Amino acid sequence: MKATKRNGRRFILTSFFFILFLCILASINEIRVDSLLKVGTCAFSKAPFQSHNSSSPNFLGANSSSNDIRILLGILTLPDQYHRRHFLRLIYGTQSPGGAKVDVKFVFCNLTKEDQKVLVALEIMRYDDIIILDCKENMNKGKTYTYFSSLPDMLNEETNAYPPYHYVLKSDDDTYFRLENLVESLRVLPREDLYYGYVIPCPSMDPFVHYMSGMGFLVSWDIVEWIRVSDIPKSHLDGPEDKVFGEWLRDGHRAKNRFNAKWSMYNYPEPATRCTHELWPNTVAVHLLKTQEKWIRTLNYFNVTKNLKPSKLYHIP
Repeated sequence: MKATKRNGRRFILTSFFFILFLCILASINEIRVDSLLKVGTCAFSKAPFQSHNSSSPNFLGANSSSNDIRILLGILTLPDQYHRRHFLRLIYGTQSPGGAKVDVKFVFCNLTKEDQKVLVALEIMRYDDIIILDCKENMNKGKTYTYFSSLPDMLNEETNAYPPYHYVLKSDDDTYFRLENLVESLRVLPREDLYYGYVIPCPSMDPFVHYMSGMGFLVSWDIVEWIRVSDIPKSHLDGPEDKVFGEWLRDGHRAKNRFNAKWSMYNYPEPATRCTHELWPNTVAVHLLKTQEKWIRTLNYFNVTKNLKPSKLYHIP
């Protein structure tokens, strides 16, 4: 009887210490997991998030990875458009589409004036978001060709990733792209032989009949490389740049994958034409923002300042 009681006490004590050991072990693991989570949080919080205040305006989604969509948005403009560039840096620097890396670059031809050589150089030093093409400034005499055909030599050695961008976009400087909606529209589309934009003429919905409007059109990287080596674009440079671009693809039997983004892309609603559309939430791009008033109305509609944090440093009603 005494032996049985002794064994019972021994079992209880053994069980007690075993349970105590498990509790201590669980606590240690909890501390380790918590520490790892804190370290991970610190690592992400200290990672360099690119914004318009960064030295390089490459807008990288918070959850981006090497498998995410990489887009080059090239805005064709003029060297003297300093104020427009600074304005657009605000517009695009405050957008950060998730799951994508969108690099915004301003594109123009060779500098011709002394003040340009100083001021543009300062812009490059500060923002690193300018591409200067080896051409004479023009609209419809080959600037768009020079832009696309120059990119492979410029970029293939600048990055370890291939392709450096899945898509290359050409945009006017009076077009406002909503990057999140652009990225979402591209997720389900092919990354090869793609031609994306707003179909011209305005009533048309068939992307295989004519061409995409110069307000902003996008192609996959393989088409950029084709433009670089093909004789078809080289022999046909003069004419409306968007129409000529479409003719290259037609004559070269390229862009078997086409996407008409109408009516997510459209001209500003006033004055009303067959190319205009009212502002609406599913917008990818608005074109013909020729005045500050039109820009402000558009930005207000999309509530672009909704993420402004309250502070005692300013009062904005």
